[in-house]
Amino acid sequence: MSKRLAKIILFSILATGISLAALIAVYWASDKSVEALKKWQLPDSEFIEINGMQVHVLRSAKCTNVDNAKTIVLLHGTSASLHTWQGWIDELSDEYCVVSMDLPGFGLTGPFVDETTQYTSVNYAAFVIKVLDKLKLDKVILAGNSLGGKIAWRTAALYPKRVDKLVLVDAVGYRTTPKSIPIGFRLAAYPALKPILSNILPRSLVKKSILSVYADKSKVDDALVDRYYELSLRTGNRSALADRLREFDNVEDQAQIKQLTQPTLILWGAQDNLIPLENAELFYRDIKGSQLKIFDNLGHVPHEEDPKATVAVVKEFLAQTD
Repeated sequence: MSKRLAKIILFSILATGISLAALIAVYWASDKSVEALKKWQLPDSEFIEINGMQVHVLRSAKCTNVDNAKTIVLLHGTSASLHTWQGWIDELSDEYCVVSMDLPGFGLTGPFVDETTQYTSVNYAAFVIKVLDKLKLDKVILAGNSLGGKIAWRTAALYPKRVDKLVLVDAVGYRTTPKSIPIGFRLAAYPALKPILSNILPRSLVKKSILSVYADKSKVDDALVDRYYELSLRTGNRSALADRLREFDNVEDQAQIKQLTQPTLILWGAQDNLIPLENAELFYRDIKGSQLKIFDNLGHVPHEEDPKATVAVVKEFLAQTD
């Protein structure tokens, strides 16, 4: 190796190191404790103990008389939190006991306490059952978006006696090629970047990720970005996200979708670039007797983007299947 080439290589290494150091200096974002994020605990939310975790849970007023109330449990998607369902909760709480929670790895709940626990849908389904047991809920209507949708149908398949009906909102279930993937998800999937991404988080990256799952970009305001950004800083969440995005269930597990017998409503945003509309048709084909509603002008999180329009369909479905 010539001295000139050695100098070029050394200069490149130094330049890369300086750029990386500058990036870390500008975007360094320390983990935040639950106490520091206390403003995201709602007035009527609470923490319950599950397997050593303090799980952030919200129960509506009707849950105080749970024996005589119909119960619907809402499961959010990757990097979201129980706050994503607020519009639905407002519309459903007069008639139903509504329960939402921050799943492990997200929101104020934070990661699994046991670091050997993998972020698979099987483990998430077992977690949901433990929450139901803790809240003394024998059988519920289970609704979920994206990752939460997969957890919902996996729970219904693995624990059929605990799930009365299903609502799947742009749910994960089939192998697919996304039209676009939020940049935060793409970066977090690289193991080599985990030590860096666990300590830095550009707010602009979070905003771009949210914009990519909304059809109407004007609805992505500063308050929404602040919520997603700040809850991502909860101690352990960024590391957990990297672990979760590297977990893949077996293709054979998809066979369980065809075995589902619960009345099922499938909701989908036609502008979903993360899980394309074709997947909605696959769920509709494979779940016997299911209903499908497509929203032409909504994206990957239709329940959050237009809660009134989407929950109206849910209320109609629940009334029909009572």
